[in-house]
Amino acid sequence: MTTATQAPNVPARTLPNRPNMVSVGTMVWLTSELMFFAGLFAMFFTLRSTQQEMWAEYSGRLDVVLATIITVILVASSVTAQFGVFAAERHQPRRTGGLLQFKNWGMVEWYIVSFIMGAIFIAGQTYEFAVLVSHGVTIQTNAFGSAFYITTGFHGLHVIGGLIAFLYVIARAYFSVKFTHREAHAAVVISYYWHFVDAVWIALFGVVYILPLLV
Repeated sequence: MTTATQAPNVPARTLPNRPNMVSVGTMVWLTSELMFFAGLFAMFFTLRSTQQEMWAEYSGRLDVVLATIITVILVASSVTAQFGVFAAERHQPRRTGGLLQFKNWGMVEWYIVSFIMGAIFIAGQTYEFAVLVSHGVTIQTNAFGSAFYITTGFHGLHVIGGLIAFLYVIARAYFSVKFTHREAHAAVVISYYWHFVDAVWIALFGVVYILPLLV
């Protein structure tokens, strides 16, 4: 007579679903950057409340029209970057159709457009700096000049950092033998940073350029 032995019910091992450390690190770093820019905003509001005449005089010298144009361009670059994220998530690094068939664009094409828009923003900001300097408004002129160049200048450096990151992701997509989840995740993380940079500029644009027109 044979006896059947039944294996004990052992629960299957499941690996913990850990968050991606690159994403977590990026979020923590962006939080610290947010606090840094909050300090710059506080500097501007303090200046406005303590030196209202200087605030009104030098705010009137800013090129609001140019700032509005480059702001629209920068915000649009965030939209194109998100389309690049969608392409990366479906593991499509490059376009599958004609150049004008936008629905078939891959991550590379959308990120190249975002890079161009970001470069236009930096060019416009550099032009405004040059005009202000030619009119005698420098970082050493007064408190307004220091606050303006520090806040917008640091943001411009962040934009340049984003442009370098775009080039890195684009080059990685071109030279990788296969576009894997790792390349896609890198593209998504870069989009987090770019959206953050755009959001900070919208707030800066409102405080530096629009608020003086309303008050």
